Amino acid sequence: MTSTTSAAGASAVESAAATPAFHITGLEVSFRTRERTVTPLRGLDLDVPRGQFLCILGPSGQGKSTLLRVMAGLQPPTAGEVLAEGRAVTGPDANLGMVFQQDAIPQWLRVRDNVSFGPRMRGVPASEWGPRVDHFIEAVGLAGRERAWPKELSGGMRKRVAIAAVFANDPDILLMDEPFGSLDYFTRAALHETLLKLWAETAKTTVFVTHDVDEAIKLADRIIVVTDGRVGLDVSVDFDRPRGDELRMDPRADELRQGLLEVLQAPARMQS
Repeated sequence: MTSTTSAAGASAVESAAATPAFHITGLEVSFRTRERTVTPLRGLDLDVPRGQFLCILGPSGQGKSTLLRVMAGLQPPTAGEVLAEGRAVTGPDANLGMVFQQDAIPQWLRVRDNVSFGPRMRGVPASEWGPRVDHFIEAVGLAGRERAWPKELSGGMRKRVAIAAVFANDPDILLMDEPFGSLDYFTRAALHETLLKLWAETAKTTVFVTHDVDEAIKLADRIIVVTDGRVGLDVSVDFDRPRGDELRMDPRADELRQGLLEVLQAPARMQS
């Protein structure tokens, strides 16, 4: 009986591991405006393995942020199927952690209260969330600022609060919508290192939308380009980690960069 039970348990673990973080088929999203119907996504298919760091690139208005919102349960699809770890995405879920481009941390909560907000709202005992919250506050470089108000922090520090908060809530999947787009180069580079360190530590599936090709090459295991409502390009990024500024001079990285830019610039050339 024990061996049978153990075998069944092992089979269940293997089955869960084989289930992708996301399985998306035939995805279509349409919006009705006063003048016309807009369809940013049409017939999109995508599988995202567990633990992968996926970056989504795309020209403006081609559907990359819409795709992320659908994956987060914030935008219902018009047609198609979206599964997260084998379950249909029907709305926001604590297992789908979201970091937005704009500041989204409550201004009326101090740093530690912001970082602990998610687990507290889920009823997690303080004995469980306390050490986790303290760990991620320290991991993002905010130790000693636990009592600070958001208005007392720089934009980069507020983004660190948002990152600590999403990790402290412990979702399996992180969804990030151009989170560093408004930051200066040095702050963005520091946050890249922080994010990658936490991703390596936690092995969380991460889907990261960006308009910056070099940011995608630095962060991703895999890059897709969304054009004309579908996945127009899907490439693996196999450079060794950690990846620094020297990657800008790597001929293979330059070849990848040029290939991505060619696909990204194609819609603009067609409209000119």
